Amino acid sequence: MYDTVIIGSGIAGMTSAIYLLRANKKVLILEKKSYGGQIIDSLEVENYPGFSNISGFDLATSIYNQVKSLGGEFKYEEVISITEDKKVITRKNQYKSKSIILATGVVPRKLNLDLEDKLIGKGISYCATCDGGFYKNQEVAVVGGGNTALEDALYLSNLCKRVYLIHRRDQFRGEDSISKLLTERENIEIIYHSTICKINGKDTLSSIDILNNQNKKREIPVKGLFIAIGRVPNNHYCSNLIQLDQDGYILSEDCETNVEGIFVAGDTRVKKVRQLVTASSDGAIAASKVLEYLNKREY
Repeated sequence: MYDTVIIGSGIAGMTSAIYLLRANKKVLILEKKSYGGQIIDSLEVENYPGFSNISGFDLATSIYNQVKSLGGEFKYEEVISITEDKKVITRKNQYKSKSIILATGVVPRKLNLDLEDKLIGKGISYCATCDGGFYKNQEVAVVGGGNTALEDALYLSNLCKRVYLIHRRDQFRGEDSISKLLTERENIEIIYHSTICKINGKDTLSSIDILNNQNKKREIPVKGLFIAIGRVPNNHYCSNLIQLDQDGYILSEDCETNVEGIFVAGDTRVKKVRQLVTASSDGAIAASKVLEYLNKREY
């Protein structure tokens, strides 16, 4: 019997573990692939307090080692379901717990083009506020039509020489007020009715090929490509029990879910800002909620 089972070992999940282990709780962290979450693929992180520059792998490994030094237990198993009585079921085992923290994060939607995975962190990014600073005074592209893509283009226009905003339709899905701001920026070029059909580069991104609805190709030289076509939360395993919004994100108030004793932290929940620091913040809040829950029941 564990005091808490944490599902997911990204920054949110591991931060929760640190707080709970320091409170002398027995904690199990379950992870499908590897610790660290999405940040482990980032070559450079410059917006996490305490580190002017550190790789995502080194940052995640440092937090992982801290959890291990406190006695945290990691098991690499895929969770397939959870129950209201706090049983966590994986493809290999079942674990009983007094509480659960859901911290499975999100997966960015990809273009599914050749070189996309190879050039992540080498010109391709899924987070403009994380990586935009690496492309100051350079030409970049953003692909997408929702608020995230529009906000990314505006943000990058303050840093970059030129921003190409590529959208497959003739109008954006994002808010009209943001769309209007785009037209006021001289260094933003909006390209409608177009999709990216090819990514070019050897060790780093050099250009992209786009295809319009008249089947005409155009090559655009860019140093950065920011893909903002949505994210997919990993909440299928708990959808029968936990309330989700229409996009699959966990509905929560202050990191609590609709089920008593089950909490949530990080990008997998409904929230406005998804950054490393907000994941850490969620981890601390979720852990404090678990401690309150356990203390009330005098476990």
